[in-house]
This record gives sequence, C-alpha cells and structure tokens, in this order.
Amino acid sequence: MISQGETTLYVENIQIPGYAQTITLRSYRTRQESVARPIVLYFHGGSFIEGSLEDANVAASTIAKGSRAWVISVGYSLAPDFPFPTALEDGYLAIQWAVKNARAYGADMRRVAVGGHDAGGNLATCLSAIVRDRKEFTLSAQALLAPLLDPSMTLVSNQITIGESDAKAQECAHGYRSYLTHVSQRMHPYAAPIESKRLRDLPPALIASAEDDFLHVEAERYSCELIAAGVSTEATRYQDVSHNGLAAHPVALSDVVAFLGRKLKPRAGKK
Repeated sequence: MISQGETTLYVENIQIPGYAQTITLRSYRTRQESVARPIVLYFHGGSFIEGSLEDANVAASTIAKGSRAWVISVGYSLAPDFPFPTALEDGYLAIQWAVKNARAYGADMRRVAVGGHDAGGNLATCLSAIVRDRKEFTLSAQALLAPLLDPSMTLVSNQITIGESDAKAQECAHGYRSYLTHVSQRMHPYAAPIESKRLRDLPPALIASAEDDFLHVEAERYSCELIAAGVSTEATRYQDVSHNGLAAHPVALSDVVAFLGRKLKPRAGKK
C-alpha cells in the first residue's frame, strides 16, 4: 500500500503464466469506487532488452490516481532470451487475465486501454492491432510515450537535427536486433507499426514525443498515418524533455490521465 497525499494506492504483485515463462503483473488501485473502474495495462520501456516494473512506477501510479483506473503494469519477458513475439503474447495474456478478473477487482471489462513508454509504446500499439484482429475483446484507447515504431530505422538520418538526444541510434538498433531475430520481422505489422498498412479501426491514440529525442520524428509520422487511416489521434511534442524523461514527465502524464478519462468514461446507464 502506498499513501501519496490524500490518495491511497493499493499495490500488489501478481504472477500469471506468460507465453514462455511466468510473468509478474503489478496492480495499482485506489479505494473502491461507486462505479466500476476502467482498466489500463501499462508497459515499461527499455528497448525490449531491459527495464522493469520499477521503471513504470511513476507512470502507473500517476494514471491510477488520476484516472481512478485499475492499472496493471506488465513485467513482460525481455529479449534476447525471449525474442518476438514473446513480449507481445505476454501482453495479450495480461489483457486476458485482466478481463477475466475484472469483476473481482471492481473493474469494467468493457473499458480497457493500453499504454507504454519506449518499447512499451511499441507493445501497446501492436497489441491494439492484435486485439482488433483476434476479436476476443476490445480496447478503448492507447497512450504512447516516446514509442519505438520503426525497426528498420528508416527515419534515423533525421537525428542529425536533434542536438542532444539521450536515445541513441546504436542502442535502438541493438534492441531491435535482439527482439527481432529475423530481418523479415522488421516489417511485420505486429512489430513495425510505422510500416503497417492496416491501421484502420485501431483505438483512439494519444502519442507523446519529446523535443530532445530523435525518435519524435517517427512518432509524429505515425500520428499522421493513424489520422489518415481514420483513427482519432492526439499528438504532442513536449519541449525541454528527453526521451527517458518523458516516462515520468508531469505534464505529459497529466495529459495521459485526461485523455484516458475522456476515452474510458462509464457507459451511460451502466454501473
């Protein structure tokens, strides 16, 4: 249990079977609301090869407090030991688990969103496509913070216009090579969102990028592609913030909370 100001968060770790190994979910909840709370699954960053639940703590707790959602931070399997599609399938199993257990946690299985930073943003938007295609349940929104979207790194030359990006092309390339072990996977729609020709019917998106991050180029390109496909999309580039700093940036997280609040409103007449 974490007390912050007047808001108490109930935090617990839960282990579930993953795609290739047991994974840990970290649940964040405020006290029970009179209306069933929405569900948000959040994915930490780390270029697919590192990162942890602790890295997502600020974002997950901020979203849980601000939106009164049941936030589930997903400890997905990391490359290179567990390459594509392990992390994605871990994420899908986490959504399945959340939907199945929604009632027990006072949550509404019909109001589910995904979000994430860096590699977690890639997983969130790729899961949006998988959920759309498998039709087992639906997602209401996706919130992407400095997402990794372009495994082929076709826009990397644009980094020369970004003076001091803390995200480095070499590090991104290493992460992609570790996660996508076959060259053909770098064009797979469930790994390379920016290359996908099937963006229609994805859930509404918020895409946050950082001024001091060469990856904002691909984030903004993806925003345009989503809009062209008819997906409601909000895109903001935040000034004076780095790639890694965006994960815990107060203004960006406040905007995520507001976005999720709009997209995850209770359905009229439903308790």
